[in-house]
Amino acid sequence: MAIRPSRFLPLCIALLAGALVPAHAHAGGPEAETFNTGAGNLIAVLRESGGANKQDETLKPLGKLRATLADGRVMDVDISWFGYLGDMHLRLVFDGVQNMQSASPEDLERLRLSPEEALRLAVANLRRAYGPPQAEPWSGGLTQVRGTSPDLDSSWFLDREFWQEQQRPHPQGLVVAVPQRGGLVYAPADDADAVEGLRFSAAAMYAGGTRSRVSSALYLFKDGHWSVFQAPLDLRPAQ
Repeated sequence: MAIRPSRFLPLCIALLAGALVPAHAHAGGPEAETFNTGAGNLIAVLRESGGANKQDETLKPLGKLRATLADGRVMDVDISWFGYLGDMHLRLVFDGVQNMQSASPEDLERLRLSPEEALRLAVANLRRAYGPPQAEPWSGGLTQVRGTSPDLDSSWFLDREFWQEQQRPHPQGLVVAVPQRGGLVYAPADDADAVEGLRFSAAAMYAGGTRSRVSSALYLFKDGHWSVFQAPLDLRPAQ
C-alpha cells in the first residue's frame, strides 16, 4: 500500500518537537552535582547501538568501555550498560537534577541486585518519581506514549506492565517505534494502515534526530514479550 505522507506529517512534526524539550524540568543549576546512589534513585534509559540487531531481550553486559577524562587520560570504565534488543542498549543510572550517573557493577553488588532485578526496580522508580506513562491517541490509528519528563519517554518501552495493559484489546500485538528519547509511538499489529503510517513517522523522527536518537527499528510486543518486527537500518558505509 502506498504511503500518504500528508496524512502523517503533522504527527511527525508534533512528536519531533516533543523530543527536543530539555531533559529534566527540575529546578537547580548545572554546578557540580552529587548523586543519591541508593536503590530508590536507580532508573533505566535506552540508547542507540548503531549497527546492532539483537534478537532477544536478555540483558547482555557490554563490559568495560574506554573513556577519556577531562585531563586527557584514557581509562577503561566498568559500568552497568547492557545490550538489550535490536539496535538499543540499556543503561542503569542514578537520576540527578540535570544529569545522570551510570551505575557500576559494584553499585549493583552493593544494592544486592541482579541486572534483571535492577531493571524491574528502575521501572518502578520511574513510575514513582514521574508518574505512570499516558497513552494519547493520534490520527491514523497511532498512539503516543508520554510521561512528565520528555527526555525519559523512551524509557517507558521498558514498562512491561504498561504494555500488557495496552495489548489486551489487540491480541495480535502492538508494533512499537522508539526513534527518539522523546518519541515512543505504537499501532495495533492488525491495522495495516496504522503500521504503514508508523513506518513513515518513525523514519521521519529518526532522520530528524541526531544526539537524541534511540532506535531505527520497529518492535512487536505480544503475549508479554518483545521481538524485532522490522530490522534496524544498516548504517555501515558501502564497501
